[in-house]
Amino acid sequence: MRIARLSTAAWSLSAVAVGVLLVGCSGSVSAGTSKPQLSADKLAASVAEKLATTTGRPKPDITCPEDLVGKVGETTRCTLTANDGSTLGVTVTVTSVDGDQIQYDFEADKTASPAPN
Repeated sequence: MRIARLSTAAWSLSAVAVGVLLVGCSGSVSAGTSKPQLSADKLAASVAEKLATTTGRPKPDITCPEDLVGKVGETTRCTLTANDGSTLGVTVTVTSVDGDQIQYDFEADKTASPAPN
């Protein structure tokens, strides 16, 4: 049954990726500091919420390794982890900054990485 579980996880990650790619998601978050910056935890929560809203699925497990600097063109890579441990990269790019409001788009990779053995 392990093969079926991996297929289901791969399908789920693919569905999320397709949903993100087709919708062209973006988000806006208030950084609340004099230097616009969004903490890694808040960014992960915001991306997870937007993905859940866009795909109609439960919030995925998203982690972001670093804060997002509020400068147009800045990027960071977050990771979506499925229940079986397989992962999908998500690139977040700042599209605009207005005061402490950071607008961003994100795009999921087309292919998931398998779970570690």
